[in-house]
Amino acid sequence: MANNFCASVRQQLTALSTAGGSHKDQAEKYRVILENILANSYNNIAEPLKIFIEAIVNENVSLVISRQILTDISSQLTQLPDDVSKSISHYILDKVQPRVISFEEQVASIRQHLAAIYEREQNWKDAANVLVGIPLETGQKQYSVDYKLETYMKIARLYLEDDDPVQAEAYINRASLLQAESKDEQLQIYYKVCYARVLDYRRKFIEAAQRYNELSYRSIIHEDERMTALRNALICTVLASAGQQRSRMLATLFKDERCQQLPAYSILEKMYLDRIIRRSELEEFESLLQPHQEAHTVDGSTILDRAVIEHNLLSASKLYNNIAFEELGALLEIAPAKAERIASQMISEGRMNGYIDQIDSILHFETREVLPAWDKQIQSLCYQVNQIIEKISNTEPQWIQRALDNQMIH
Repeated sequence: MANNFCASVRQQLTALSTAGGSHKDQAEKYRVILENILANSYNNIAEPLKIFIEAIVNENVSLVISRQILTDISSQLTQLPDDVSKSISHYILDKVQPRVISFEEQVASIRQHLAAIYEREQNWKDAANVLVGIPLETGQKQYSVDYKLETYMKIARLYLEDDDPVQAEAYINRASLLQAESKDEQLQIYYKVCYARVLDYRRKFIEAAQRYNELSYRSIIHEDERMTALRNALICTVLASAGQQRSRMLATLFKDERCQQLPAYSILEKMYLDRIIRRSELEEFESLLQPHQEAHTVDGSTILDRAVIEHNLLSASKLYNNIAFEELGALLEIAPAKAERIASQMISEGRMNGYIDQIDSILHFETREVLPAWDKQIQSLCYQVNQIIEKISNTEPQWIQRALDNQMIH
């Protein structure tokens, strides 16, 4: 029966290709054949549909008709079972490839549909690659800013799901060039969420924390999602490398009363107050981490371990003037050699003030005096003001005299 039906479809298409008539009449006749195929009750609908598609994209068929019928087919794909729809979509893309410029709109629609199927199957990479094939910038069709922005963000999100943050960042950067032009507030929020996630995956934790924190104040977002954004901001801040930027972010979050409702608040509090954090206190916090945040650094430590060690080193610098690496290792619950390596790196990067006596294996902490530095800045400013006044006196002595006289009067 299947073979008979396919032969019948071929016969109808051959007859139609040689028949005359207006574009409107021919398009209607093609639609009748298409509806007949889709209404067919037997299982293998794919074969006659492929025969129909091959005929409709043939160069002998007018582009006006081909585009109309291909648009109809792409809208019907959503009604078919995913496996059949996927097979037909790939077949269409393969057949129109030599003339893809002529069918840009239809191809974009089919690629979006195909990506949705792959996403349902959790086949993230194939879903992203299908969308990448839409010529958003190089094609003849002019896509709207919102369509391009949404597609780029969808590609970035799919690459993130596939644990490929490098590709995700490339596409979120393309979205960055467009987001200022979009007036759609929902898309703007979607962009900010996506960008924060990319920074998070790329281990740019402080930048991610700042983005998440901004999102936690947006009233357009549901309260639960705002709290999720705030929790993500807290987690990223804790995981960030110790230094001035993180200290500022810790202060911002600690002063936000909403953070007291979060499960990780005790770690935030200890970090803000420069208290030593023991390994045993991190169990609850570790349960909040996503898989990419549990990765290991070059020295074998987890990202969290490294962040806590650096925090504890800074906390120790507030308690001690100097400390032997043997004792420091015991305090930080790591080997003395590792403590020395981390301290050396933090000092060289300017994130901690001090120096290392390698002969005696002692770390000396230095506290930067705030008031003397402030005094020097004021002194420098006063000196510059005096120089300006002297130059004015040399060039405009009369004006200076009048200004001084007026000051005396008032």
